[in-house]
Amino acid sequence: MNYFNEFSKYPCWLALLLSVATGVLSASKAAEAATRPALDRPNVILVFLDDAGYGDFAHHGNPTIETPTISRLAWEGAQFTQFYTSSPACSASRYSLLTGRVPGRSGLGSWVIGPGAARHMHPKERTLAEGFKASGYATALFGKWHLGNPNEKNQRTPEALPLAHGFDQWLGTNVSHDYDNAKLLQSDVNGDQPVRGYVELGRDLPSHPGISASLTQRYTDAALSFIEQNASQPFFVYLAHNQPHLGLYASDAFVGRSRRGLLGDVMAEIDHSMERILKRLSKLELTNHTLIVFSSDNGPWLRFKETASHPKYGEARMHVGNAYPFRDGKGSTWEGGHRVPGIFYWPGVIKGQTRILEPASTLDVFPTLMHLAGQPLPDDRSVDGRDLLPWLAPAHFSGEVSPFRFLYSYHDNQASALREGPWKCHIRIGSQLGDDYGFTVSEAAPLLFQVEEDLGERFNRAAEYPERAEKLVENLRAYRQQILQEGTYWD
Repeated sequence: MNYFNEFSKYPCWLALLLSVATGVLSASKAAEAATRPALDRPNVILVFLDDAGYGDFAHHGNPTIETPTISRLAWEGAQFTQFYTSSPACSASRYSLLTGRVPGRSGLGSWVIGPGAARHMHPKERTLAEGFKASGYATALFGKWHLGNPNEKNQRTPEALPLAHGFDQWLGTNVSHDYDNAKLLQSDVNGDQPVRGYVELGRDLPSHPGISASLTQRYTDAALSFIEQNASQPFFVYLAHNQPHLGLYASDAFVGRSRRGLLGDVMAEIDHSMERILKRLSKLELTNHTLIVFSSDNGPWLRFKETASHPKYGEARMHVGNAYPFRDGKGSTWEGGHRVPGIFYWPGVIKGQTRILEPASTLDVFPTLMHLAGQPLPDDRSVDGRDLLPWLAPAHFSGEVSPFRFLYSYHDNQASALREGPWKCHIRIGSQLGDDYGFTVSEAAPLLFQVEEDLGERFNRAAEYPERAEKLVENLRAYRQQILQEGTYWD
């Protein structure tokens, strides 16, 4: 609401009275929230960037990108130094984040589904938002969905969009903003575009760069408003920025700010978004009652690293981030496609300067957050993630975290590699760059890397450790078979 315009309708004394009343109400909400114990259904803000490379953050050593607020979250919270996303592309990785299940269980068939795809997040899936809602949380998504779209192939079903999956509110794009027919949509009880419950704020986004340039601020404004409105009750915010996915867009206030060029400008605006959120939580006395989880959907889109001129992306080679020190990026089953930041920030509960060297992944977010919400995990389907709370806050949560086992998925959402402990075994190579880096691989002749010693996956150790390689291939086959036998809700 624009309070200046609203107040202009009334005499000055009444405007002043309304202003005071608004301030008293906010203070009352904050005081009420502050009396709730920190561990009693904490608020959760889940931040998910798009195509942010591991090496595109100051706390990961980037020399010219400044992300002081994100670095603060890492420094004052818990930082996983080995954190993974389930897929090197977005629809599949977002499915896993919201369900705790590997992409092969989604039934989507591909790591990315376009606006014309018949399939979408199946209504029988149990999402984070549905779990939080069952525990009395207010829930909202501000940002990119990319898990389905109403169209002729699916009879324009509303089940393809977020309100059918536990979210009370949504403002965001149906797909990535670079699709020719990408739309900016908002939930609205009186709306009917593209289906009932939504309104269309913009379409064909590549033809309207001003909309894309506004998204980071627009989402942040909406999130702050939602937090303010729900300060006296537990809330879940899924903040899924469209950036730094190509094409890059920053608002006017941030263009030209960074030594790293437009990519640095974009990261600076995302960092400013986090700063605004922290300030609002502090104002409402919600800091110690709110867990912030920060990550990215996959690595940087290196496919365009040599493209000097692109009709949508401009001088894309200068806009692409990096996954240093890992090999390759988005669209690959090498480490650079799957390694992402993993930060958990919760003052008063998670001790600052907590640096966790054990590997973890976005699959672990679902069981961890459901524990906090007081929701049991579904017992009628496989959940592939683990509850990380005993690592994050051992003073408050007891128990053991099960050993790390991670399946690397490729474009068909099927297994390409498996990591157990420090060892990673490839049975096929996946890369959008079309580069096999001099290796050949098959199930009969797998690749074996010790990825804690060999960050760049340069030295194949299969000949040295044939039994270890054979065991990992055997475990991968068994995992793959279990996924096939259980099937998907689309089968």
